[in-house]
Amino acid sequence: MNDLQCLIYDYSINAGLSETLAKLVNMFGLLFGLLVLIFITDLVARKILVNVFNNVASKSKTNFDDLLVSHKAPKNLAHIVPLIITLKLFPFVFYDYPGFEENIIVLLKVYGVLLTVWIIRSILKTFESYFKTLPRLRDKPIDSYIQVGMLFIWVIGFASILGIVVDISFGKFFGTLGAASAVLLLIFKDTILGFVASIQVAINDSVRIGDWITMEKYGADGDVIEINLATVQVQNFDMTTTHIPTYALISDSFKNWRGMQSSGGRRIKRSILLKAKSIKYLTDDHIDKLKNIQLITEYLNQRQKDVNTYNASNNIDKSTLINGRNLTNLGIFRKYMQTYIENHSAINKDMSIMVRQLAPTSQGLPLEIYAFSSDKRWANYEYIMSDIFDHALAAVPYFELELFELSTGIGSLD
Repeated sequence: MNDLQCLIYDYSINAGLSETLAKLVNMFGLLFGLLVLIFITDLVARKILVNVFNNVASKSKTNFDDLLVSHKAPKNLAHIVPLIITLKLFPFVFYDYPGFEENIIVLLKVYGVLLTVWIIRSILKTFESYFKTLPRLRDKPIDSYIQVGMLFIWVIGFASILGIVVDISFGKFFGTLGAASAVLLLIFKDTILGFVASIQVAINDSVRIGDWITMEKYGADGDVIEINLATVQVQNFDMTTTHIPTYALISDSFKNWRGMQSSGGRRIKRSILLKAKSIKYLTDDHIDKLKNIQLITEYLNQRQKDVNTYNASNNIDKSTLINGRNLTNLGIFRKYMQTYIENHSAINKDMSIMVRQLAPTSQGLPLEIYAFSSDKRWANYEYIMSDIFDHALAAVPYFELELFELSTGIGSLD
């Protein structure tokens, strides 16, 4: 026994206590002193380490050390000092009870393993936050890689704890795990699939954080806000959140709108339905009336001249309108809409611009407008598209065409 133990023991004997009770008093006295020492040491170590890290963080240009402080790495590191002191002094506290001492030492070693895991976790979380601040890594699935690292750390930590508790070697423990590898693969199936998917997603650059994706199978339609080992989180445009299994990004189909967002425009592709019976040839009087529409005045003058020249040179009998070459109200309306869109200030002129007929249907003849808006923001895009179709729908009657509408039961289809 050391001097302090002897002093407490002698005092207990002199006080008239039995030898057994004196040993207990001796143990509890030393234990109380050790707990006070641990508390003070932990408090001082935390204060010193946190102050040092804060001073370094305030003077450095990088924010890595600031993130270390915010993720409590210095506080966790400070707990090592009282742990070491405890491991050194505990044999003196339980000098008279070696069996009890062995159990406490095992618990302290387990705590040491957990503390080490927790310190590594703080450092990995710091790296995760730091990498997300780097522009070239901001859209990469950093969470997945950190989670894989933490998974390995926890496996090693769990193996170490079991090795300490049951007193078997580290290698022997993993040899036993090898025999149960099939069971482990089944348990960690989703984790393994997620890890492989994360690597493939990163290598193929198929999805980034911030991408707008649509995945109808999972009801996802919005921006990717997180990619981790197990799930991909998508914030939908109705502000709900959809969680998609990470491996679904390589096993199922989805639509990524990144190409549209990085291109020069957002596609407008919509049709109006025209009554087939309203399509007709135009007489010269009808054409002259349409010449008042300034966008197609020059076009009509040239087309009417070409048609009349052809019919005259070929002695076409125009007493029946179908003979020879003719202009139709649908063709002129299509030309008008083409010209209108080409002159629209919100349409990207460097990308495809088309007004085309689609195959006739039982609900009329679709006339499709195909173009790209320069502004890709959702609200502005919808406004531009609505503005174009407002104009198109209002212009239809000027060309003596009619829009197709299903009967409401009042009147006839005509």
